[in-house]
Amino acid sequence: MNAAQISPAAAKAVRDVVDYELLFDCVHCGLCLEACPTYVLTRREMDSPRGRIYLMKALAEGRSELEADVVRHLDLCLGCRGCETACPSGVHYGRLVEQARAYVAANYPRGLVERARRWAISALFPYPQRLRRLLWPVKLLESAGLRPLAEQALPGKLGGWLALLPPLAAREHNQVAVPWPTARPNASGPAVVVHHGCVAQILTDAENQNTGRLLEAAGYRVVPMARTECCGALDLHLGNVERARRFARVNVRELKRAGVEAIVSAGSGCSVAIAEYRELLSEDPELKSDAQSISAKVRDLSTLLLDSRLTFPKFPCTVTYHDACHLRHGLGVRDEPRKLLGSIPGLRLVELQEADLCCGSAGSYNLTELEMAADLARRKADNIIVTGADYVVLSNPGCELQIAAELRRRGAKTKVIHLANFLARAMRG
Repeated sequence: MNAAQISPAAAKAVRDVVDYELLFDCVHCGLCLEACPTYVLTRREMDSPRGRIYLMKALAEGRSELEADVVRHLDLCLGCRGCETACPSGVHYGRLVEQARAYVAANYPRGLVERARRWAISALFPYPQRLRRLLWPVKLLESAGLRPLAEQALPGKLGGWLALLPPLAAREHNQVAVPWPTARPNASGPAVVVHHGCVAQILTDAENQNTGRLLEAAGYRVVPMARTECCGALDLHLGNVERARRFARVNVRELKRAGVEAIVSAGSGCSVAIAEYRELLSEDPELKSDAQSISAKVRDLSTLLLDSRLTFPKFPCTVTYHDACHLRHGLGVRDEPRKLLGSIPGLRLVELQEADLCCGSAGSYNLTELEMAADLARRKADNIIVTGADYVVLSNPGCELQIAAELRRRGAKTKVIHLANFLARAMRG
């Protein structure tokens, strides 16, 4: 009998690595393989969802130890959840890999450099004010025309990190909130809140602003949050579940106080994190019920705008669309953004090959796994350039920064733009 055929009754978990019974949903059919970006690139079984589930099971049953090679295969997972869309058995792979990462974080002694890198990500990115202060030297370098030299001169992966940042001193046009006609919010429309995220507040805040403006133009009543914390997604990527729960508790209380009918984020990763507060806080006696209610209210901008039948003036251009992983595989939103773009007169939509294959951003993945992330960015850029599109539109700031950095490096003419910014521009004609 092979490992795939062993039932929970016949096997036994000796370590609390993951929710053990969930491992047995996987029947090891292999339909997930071609949906997995790391397997597509490496062709190694242990870099596939099926292989990683086998590793998790071996760890849980004590048949494998938490060695460097095992941790490496788990680290290399993007958490894109493309395998979930492809899986006919409904395996909760995203939940499993997050639990496995929490186990690794608690039990595996990483080297000094890796600890420092993860500490820096954890200490800076969830806190907008810290990130804003950190970026001041970058702005000065950019104003002096020295940023390209700095990207080349910085040691290790620091230059690669710097290259991912968008222009800061003179912001690109698609990262400036488009001038908007004066409009009165519809006081009787459905109430919506826009969660502004953490990194997005600093690097891509125009997307938050334009999301709110589009919703108001569509007849919704946009309610501001009194306090916004990081959604917790970055911590879940790094295995820091307890701090993710702390962020979730703050957000649940604030979103409940807002009293809205729908919750939107310009970041699809944030949307999915909030949609999964029901699982993250499932054992919180105070907030369990509220978390379930909040999770059920998460919507995507494209879905709300389609429901409102918002119309646009003629805007002639050629567009291709990249599916952000968590929007496609976490929220199940694929057709709505395409329908919305297709409703714009004069716009020609060209389908992107491998549109739902991860670009390599994946939260903080392009900061911890720079090489694999760069390989995926090159593959994505190859597919974009072939379309000849004027714009590649997407629904996640992380994807935008990742793809834009690669297209800038190549001097490509295609502009990378978030759906909210593109629709705001189209609304202006």
